[in-house]
Amino acid sequence: MDTILGFAGVVIATLVALFAALALEMALLKATFLLMQPATADRRLPSPDLQRGTQLVARACARNK
Repeated sequence: MDTILGFAGVVIATLVALFAALALEMALLKATFLLMQPATADRRLPSPDLQRGTQLVARACARNK
C-alpha cells in the first residue's frame, strides 16, 4: 500500500510539473511574439500628402510645357 501511494505521488508530481512547463512555454512564446511584433512590416497606408504633392508637381510641369 505504501508503494502504491509513493507511485501515485510521483505520478501527480510529474503531471503538475508537466502542466507548469507547458504554461511557462506558452507564456514565453507569447512574450517572444510580442517582442517580434515591432519588426514586422509596416502596414499603414502611405501619407496622402506625398501623393497629392506629386500630382500637383506633375500638373505644374505639364502646364509649363
